[in-house]
Amino acid sequence: MLEGKVIVVTGAGGGIGRDIALAMARAGARLVVNDIGASVAGEGSDAGPAQQVVNEIRAAGGQAVANTDSVSESRSAARIVTAALDGFGRIDGVVNNAGILRDRFFHKMSDEEWDAVIKVHLYGSYYVSRAAAPHFKEQQSGVYVHMTSTSGLIGNFGQANYAAAKLGIAALSKSIALDMQKFNVRSNCIAPFAWSRMIGSIPTETDAEKQRVERMKQMTPAKIAPLAVCLASDAAADTNGQIFAVRNNEIFLISQPRPVRSVHRSEGWSPETVASHALPALKAQYFDLDRSGDVFSWDPI
Repeated sequence: MLEGKVIVVTGAGGGIGRDIALAMARAGARLVVNDIGASVAGEGSDAGPAQQVVNEIRAAGGQAVANTDSVSESRSAARIVTAALDGFGRIDGVVNNAGILRDRFFHKMSDEEWDAVIKVHLYGSYYVSRAAAPHFKEQQSGVYVHMTSTSGLIGNFGQANYAAAKLGIAALSKSIALDMQKFNVRSNCIAPFAWSRMIGSIPTETDAEKQRVERMKQMTPAKIAPLAVCLASDAAADTNGQIFAVRNNEIFLISQPRPVRSVHRSEGWSPETVASHALPALKAQYFDLDRSGDVFSWDPI
């Protein structure tokens, strides 16, 4: 499905990114495997993980090059795209998968914890996407696949930085889809449910938490790869600006924000009439989205 295409996958040294890169190589793509080899918190660096994935791809008869540039700075992110051009002469797709975690309850979160996560996830997705955009425009084709999260789409405890970045990525993807569709460029998001080192530190103090983690372990990173391969292929040429989720063997299309009900008052509104009329009328339309409801039963990842 990807024969002849050149794809950049960031954060591809392990977990979801690794499985996406391997699956894309099996589908015929030539890969730039990007990973700085940092810890889950974004600390340190190691060229080994990216090169190991490249070695796996080459051993299976595929083509790939390793890259260890950071996505979190504009210049280094541009070098990731340059690696595709230098190695294979073109670029056809970008999978923005690189990420870190600095979980903390909001009232305890430091500026550094906020900045670090926003820089890698949101800025990183922007920087790599922006570097590829002129090439996509010139060749009148290109594909972006971004990793969002239900932590941003739905919400989660202790992840204000991560949630804000991931919801920002969904908006970024939508804007790219609108701005670049005239150049035959597509942009879509995946919210993955998968067990990886990114969530391997989830607390398991209670029996309920232990059961939750055991369920998650059944959701392997490889389950995400088929959708990513499809979205990067010409088979998804009519799919643009969408948000999908993958949970084990299920694929979901996520609804996007839109008005669900309106109220009108010909004489206008005062704070008192908003409280007495508008809010009750609007809230009557809502489903009961408490923590026992279907929406919040999804474990955010």
